[in-house]
Amino acid sequence: MPLGASEDRLVGSLDLNKVLADREATFHVGLLAKAHGGVLYVDEVNLLPDMLVDLLLDVAASGVNVVERDGISHSHPAQFSLIGTMNPDEGELRPQLLDRFGLCLEQAGPMSIEERIAIVQQRDAFDRDPEAYKAQFANEQAALMQQLEDAQQALATVTTESWVYATIAQRCEAAGVEGLRADVTWHRAAQAHAAWRGAASVSQADIDMVEPWVLAHRRTRSADIGSDAQPPEQSGVPQARHLPRRLIGRRVAARSIKTALARQTLSAAGQASGAPCRPKLSR
Repeated sequence: MPLGASEDRLVGSLDLNKVLADREATFHVGLLAKAHGGVLYVDEVNLLPDMLVDLLLDVAASGVNVVERDGISHSHPAQFSLIGTMNPDEGELRPQLLDRFGLCLEQAGPMSIEERIAIVQQRDAFDRDPEAYKAQFANEQAALMQQLEDAQQALATVTTESWVYATIAQRCEAAGVEGLRADVTWHRAAQAHAAWRGAASVSQADIDMVEPWVLAHRRTRSADIGSDAQPPEQSGVPQARHLPRRLIGRRVAARSIKTALARQTLSAAGQASGAPCRPKLSR
């Protein structure tokens, strides 16, 4: 989605002249219709007008886009994975909008010299022979796609015990989270992570793994979470590292926000080089 996109470019528009002339409603599709069944990527989402961000999040949550102009309405399905990135140094999202994003991932700091060299070398190899470069990772990519499909099919069978709900609620309360979006997202993300592992039920490890992604942009106070709600047999699982207080305020969401109100989210740390990526699955 381009930074300067208008509302009509995003949601689509109705040709009122054709309605008056031919008495036939004509709908010009927007980006939301084109993204149906795929991914809509928004760079610098914090620089978009709040109205457009709100529209994006509403449609992503409902899966339906409704366009109304002068008493004429049109609706169409718009189910897509919404991914947005932002640099908080260039401006912030309103807290109400920030909370609408399901998961938040902080991009790593500056790359090492070795990483820079590897990325440039891989990029050069891709430019010289794209087909040969992609063939090197064909088997790995096929295995990754199969694992994603298996996880999606197994997601409906993953069970959640009562202690999971209690643990998530206690941690959200201790982190000073407002509303229930964090609880719902945390539960779905933990289930998705369990399905990705091939497990039959949500474990403490699943809860801990997705915790930073859920609370990074919602935490209002640091917390020392106890383990009262943990099952005894999993009490030895290391707790996830809590993000520092400095991420709140201007540092919230750190270097990037990647949301998935979708069935899956891929973490593309090697995207610049074209190398295969490791997935982080969410629903």
